[in-house]
Formats: sequence, structure tokens, C-alpha cells
Amino acid sequence: MLVYLRVFKESFSFALNALRNNKLRTFLSLLGVTVGIFSIIAVLAAVDSLDKNIKENLSGLDKNTIYLSKYSFGPTDVPRWKRDNFPQTEYDDYEFVRRNIPDIEESAYVIFGGSETIRYQAETLTNINITPISHGIYTIDDLKVVQGRFYSELESDTGAPVIVIGSNLAENLFDKANPIGKVVRVYGRKLTVIGVLKKYGANFGDSPDDKGFVPANFVRQFRNGGVDGLPGAVVIKPKKSVDIGAFESVLKQKFRNYRGLKADEEDDFFVNKLSGLVSFIDAIIAGLNTVGWVISGFSLLVGGFGIANIMFVSVKERTNLIGIQKSLGAKNRFILFQFLFEATILAVVGGLVGLFLVWIISLIMNGFVEDFKFVLSFANMFLGFGLSTLIGLISGVIPAFSASKLDPVEAIRTGM
Repeated sequence: MLVYLRVFKESFSFALNALRNNKLRTFLSLLGVTVGIFSIIAVLAAVDSLDKNIKENLSGLDKNTIYLSKYSFGPTDVPRWKRDNFPQTEYDDYEFVRRNIPDIEESAYVIFGGSETIRYQAETLTNINITPISHGIYTIDDLKVVQGRFYSELESDTGAPVIVIGSNLAENLFDKANPIGKVVRVYGRKLTVIGVLKKYGANFGDSPDDKGFVPANFVRQFRNGGVDGLPGAVVIKPKKSVDIGAFESVLKQKFRNYRGLKADEEDDFFVNKLSGLVSFIDAIIAGLNTVGWVISGFSLLVGGFGIANIMFVSVKERTNLIGIQKSLGAKNRFILFQFLFEATILAVVGGLVGLFLVWIISLIMNGFVEDFKFVLSFANMFLGFGLSTLIGLISGVIPAFSASKLDPVEAIRTGM
């Protein structure tokens, strides 16, 4: 056992000396592995961070929440021309659903897409997401109000001229003044601010911090029922105790009857569940990971070829030394370990430098990007270290094996 430890130690020492004596070559070899490991771990960490931030933003939502709309939130087999001819989801559809579908905890009607200008005295903000939506969204999205209140069901049904705004929007419009009771202009009409939402931070899609919520019926009073080409949807939160599959079947059947669809006719609407959206996001994340592996793998492959090439050159340069070592009694395993250690040290150091660069970038991003947390997990660091070690072993094994098999006499003669 002591003999093997001594062989390992001496082989390691020879490898370090060889790397120190060829600094430029060592640096260039390190660079190839560093770029490869950096590329892979940076991509994986970025995708993991994106996945984590999206999941955290969706964590507060009920995954069984359903969006009934003419649009599909994910891939569908229905041709585009058919989907374009589906009727818009109107407020009357929402009224039918909330009165006739059992086991609904809460429902709401939303009109998507409204980038508007909002004004308060001399302050004007453009491209603000103003969402016309009925009162039920307060429960469905579990919104929290830190100042004032959310509009009531009565205000929602009657289309009262009121607005609830996000924290960033409140700060940009009113600075440190109390927004409650202030009158702003949206859609060219006056609205009274009755509530300010808590600060949510970055969100998947538009953050509530930069949004405004108004009763859908307020917009319907002057915008062609509130649609004007903008898509609407019925948002449904089933009761927790309900079987979601059975609930979806009942919803589809009753809504088909309401739309007057015959048994042989296809649905002219989509029932979108948030759980389906989460699965769709998971598929996208998996695809991004795969693409990242393929692209970054080429960089790592180049680094591995670089190490193998350098090791073959190193064997060629030290043929005479190998012959002398073997003539003095060095075993094949000593020569093998010597070159294998050299390749592995190159790869491991290059990998560690790559990981260090990713770590530095993560610190910089977390310091400058407030609403997005860049995560470098231990699993990814361990993966980077393991990959660099594996690349070193694979790249060095053939040159090391060829060096260990050299005939001492021929090696000395060749090197002279």
C-alpha cells in the first residue's frame, strides 16, 4: 500500500513540475477547459435560475385555476384558421358560468391586453398594463392590498370608476404621497385610486407591481362591451374538494350546450389549466437544458481535444526522459500516472476557474438585477467539477498509456 502511495505522490510531483515548466502551454490548455466548463455551468445555472424564479412566482397560485377562452395556453392540434374563427369569450359567458357551473369557489371575467396611458396632474406614464377584471380575481390570485382596499363585488358589477394599482405604479405616479382618493385619468376618463397592492417583485409575465386593475364592466361601458378585438377569458377557481377531472367535464359539457354545439361539432373554446401551463413551462425548460448541453458540449469537446493534443506533444518532448526513468527502474504505472495526473490537473484547474467565473457573474447579476435571482446550485458546481475531472481522464489516458509502453532503449535513442 505504501508503495502505491509513493508512486502516486511522485507521479503527482512530476506532473506539477512539467506544468510549471511549460507555463504558456499550460495556460492555453487551461483556457480550453475553462471555456467549456464555464459555458455548460453558466447555461445550466441560467436555466435553473429561470425555472426557479418562474416556479416561485407561480407558487402562490392554485394550479387548478382554469381559464376559459378562445385561445390555448399551450400547443394544440386545432388548426390556426379554426381558432381564429372561434367566438370571443364575452361577459355573458362569464355570467352563465358563475350561475350554472357547480363547485366554483370563485370566478372572474378578464379582458387581456390593455397597454394604456395613465395620468395624474403633470405626471404621465405610458405603456402601463391596465387589466379590466371583475372582483373575483382578488380571491383567485390571492392579491394583498397594503393601502386602501380592492373594489367590491357591487362596484365590479356596476362598473364603478375606481382603480387599484401596483406598488411601483403608485411610487412612480405619486412619489411618497398617499395615493388613496387621488383621481387619475385612464382611457381618457377619471378613476379614483382606492387601493395599492403589496410589492411582489418580478413575476412570470407582468408583475402586479406595474399594473392597474379596474372593473371589467367599467371598460365595457364604452369599449364595445369591453373587447374591441382584445381577448377575454373566464377565470375559474374550483373548490378544493372537487375532482378536477369531473369538474372540467361538467364545465365543457354545460358550456357546449350553452354555445349550442352539436354532438359531432368540435369545441369552439379552450379550457386552460395552470397545471397544464406549468407542465408546458417544464417542457420548455427541459428543451433549453438540452440545447445548452449540446452547444456547450462542443466547447468542452474542444477543450478535451486541446488537452489530448498537448499531452501527445508532452510525451513526444519527454521521450528521452521517459527512457531514462524506465532504465533507472521506473515502472509502467509510474509513467502512466505521471501523464494521467498532468492531464487531470489541467482539466480540474480549468474547470475550477470556469466555476469561479460563473460564481463571480452570479454575484454581479444578483447585485445589479434586483428582481431576478441567479442561482448557482451545489449540484451544478459538483457537475462542473466532475465533468472537468472526467475530461482530463479521457483526454490523458491514451497519451499516458502510450508513454508507459515505450521501450526504454528506443525511447533514449529517439530522444537523442
